[in-house]
Amino acid sequence: MQPTADFDASRLARSLLRRSRQGALATLMAGSGDPYCSLVNVASHADGSSILLISRLALHTRNILADSRVSLMLDERAAGDPLEGSRIMLAGRAEEAGADDAEILRRRYLNAHPSAEVFVNFKDFCFFRIRPAAAHLVAGFGRIVDLKPQQFLTDISDAGAVLAAEQGAIEHMNSDHRDAMNLYATKLLGAGPANWRCTGCDPDGIDMQAGAVTLRLDFPRRIVTLAALRQMLKELAEQSRAAASI
Repeated sequence: MQPTADFDASRLARSLLRRSRQGALATLMAGSGDPYCSLVNVASHADGSSILLISRLALHTRNILADSRVSLMLDERAAGDPLEGSRIMLAGRAEEAGADDAEILRRRYLNAHPSAEVFVNFKDFCFFRIRPAAAHLVAGFGRIVDLKPQQFLTDISDAGAVLAAEQGAIEHMNSDHRDAMNLYATKLLGAGPANWRCTGCDPDGIDMQAGAVTLRLDFPRRIVTLAALRQMLKELAEQSRAAASI
């Protein structure tokens, strides 16, 4: 089925990847190859790919270590009929964190799931990143489309400066600019007032969270330097304050 003309499948897919905190993980049973599905908590890498923190004692982890092929279903958890909400199914491989990416996976996951601090250092827990090969997006009638990774992942190849400064920027926003975070949420995204905090930033936007509610604020232009990030956040704050004064 072809998407309708006013439907931006890539943008919706990116939003679902950034906002989702739980998903259904499908793995293949070690030995038999039978399908197995489990509920997992997820976070997103800077490029939008999904991060898992799972125990080696869990059956799904043993399955992944035997065969890394997985699929992950993420949905909006819409009120009412859940089938009316948008959802995305990722197909790919789950890779255990290596020395080069363990730090970013850890901090981005803990930013999204701070309660995981109590068990993240248990010896049986480990981080995995799902490297997607394809996605299937369902967003309603006439809005069903298959996507390639380049259509829903964020290019971070030239964004090293932003990624290096990300945690500092998050902490600065959460400690010194909570008023701006609340304005972003209420005036730019139409959310209700809450204790909004920043959980991530990348070249395409910032992720925000208040309790179990998550938001994605897309930037109007791509950001790859720390100076550009500061300027963008300032512009968004000015835009949201202007909207608040109307």
